[in-house]
Amino acid sequence: MHLPASRGIVPELLVRASSPSTNAELVGLARDGGLESFTTLVTEDQTAGRGRLDRSWSTPPGSALAVSVLISPQTPSGPLAPERYGWLPIAAGIAATRALRAVLPAASVAFKWPNDVLVGGRKLCGVLAELLPARGAVVIGAGINLAMTPEQLPVPTATSVAVEGGDPDPDTILAGYLTSLRELVEGYLATGGDAERSGLAPLARTLCASLDREVRVELPDGGVIEGRATGLDVDGHLIVDDARGRRHVVAAGDVTHARLEGPE
Repeated sequence: MHLPASRGIVPELLVRASSPSTNAELVGLARDGGLESFTTLVTEDQTAGRGRLDRSWSTPPGSALAVSVLISPQTPSGPLAPERYGWLPIAAGIAATRALRAVLPAASVAFKWPNDVLVGGRKLCGVLAELLPARGAVVIGAGINLAMTPEQLPVPTATSVAVEGGDPDPDTILAGYLTSLRELVEGYLATGGDAERSGLAPLARTLCASLDREVRVELPDGGVIEGRATGLDVDGHLIVDDARGRRHVVAAGDVTHARLEGPE
């Protein structure tokens, strides 16, 4: 895979012909130490990837891009506070949304909280973050459906850049994603983790398809919350108001948009 536009954006770009999981591989390399923040590992052939809730994620070789980025979040005053880590995967969702909007200018591209990227309700990209507590770091993985045909899509609710009529060039999309991700994260860290002041929170509210609509949230403990998503709190958590007037602050969960008639 030839990626000239992407190579100069990050300190090191590790390209693999194939990888079981770019996240698992980069996590292993990061544990050994010596990797700079924004070191990136990428492949077009991921054979045993994982999505949210440990769902498997694998694609035909050459049809999708799997990319993982190591971030060591340091602010001017020291390590980023743990409660502010929630904005990092949201930054990745925004970065992927921007990169995909650039190659699909006529499509309605937005992200579903916390970080899946949708086109008209169909999933184009998924993001999964893994913490490395011992390193004070996080690995953010993204899987982008590039050249999949309709027959290759894993579920009817998925789509690809090619299906949506865009150019599935991996270097163009990867360069756009890495440029935006680095800009957003570095700006966020420069403010000490202030999402409002850095502009990350306003941008998230603009690009998030989950806000101001009915949602169903499946929680990690098996619980379910149904209601209207009304905003994001200071830590990037989703605020959901249910039919009884109770307010829920969701730190992690799998979101389904209960009504898809509105714009995605």
